[in-house]
Amino acid sequence: MTRNALSTEDFDRLEALLDSPIFTEGTLRLDEIQAFLCAVVSAPTAVAREDWLAEILGPGGEASPERVELEGLLGRLHDEIGASLAQRDGLVLILYPLDETSDEDDYGSWADAYIHGCGLAGDWFEHAGRHADDLAELLEPLFLLNGGLREDVEAAGERWFSPQEEARVMGEAADDLPDIVQALYDFWQSKAGFTAVRHEAPKVGRNDPCPCGSGKKFKQCCGRPNRLN
Repeated sequence: MTRNALSTEDFDRLEALLDSPIFTEGTLRLDEIQAFLCAVVSAPTAVAREDWLAEILGPGGEASPERVELEGLLGRLHDEIGASLAQRDGLVLILYPLDETSDEDDYGSWADAYIHGCGLAGDWFEHAGRHADDLAELLEPLFLLNGGLREDVEAAGERWFSPQEEARVMGEAADDLPDIVQALYDFWQSKAGFTAVRHEAPKVGRNDPCPCGSGKKFKQCCGRPNRLN
């Protein structure tokens, strides 16, 4: 994959265009765009350019010079992320603060945007087939960072971490996030030659233990209707 890396000026221009009034409704932030595109370039099946652009910029929009310029920069960012992951350069995360007064980085929004990007290639667990348990283990830190894991645990009436434990595991997940994203890319690259076998095992009932090994019921884990699809 050829590289046409974005310069500091290109990133400044990207942010300026994204802040423009013509790109306000439904447009992702730059940190969310990076996360989203990490999932898109890692996906088990190719995602059409027009599909991921529509998700980033929102539906519709006039073919203005600004939009054409922005789409060009986003296309280069997409290719740069793909090349970086393919060459294992070490992803440098774009992170915004939690709010204007915070010194903490917003890992939750980054993780949430990555999960959103997963959905453009269909159900990742279905694509993974018999490797779904490995995929679930790789994705768990992202669901931890975006709050989805805590939601599920508490909805099931199970014990969540103490504040001290939560801070520790969240910190570890945040520190490991670039490596996790690389591992997810590598996971799908290693599976590029296999075809998921969807009927080699009996169908899992919604109240059966989830085959990913989480210990939860299937309906509370990989069987959730909104999980990666």
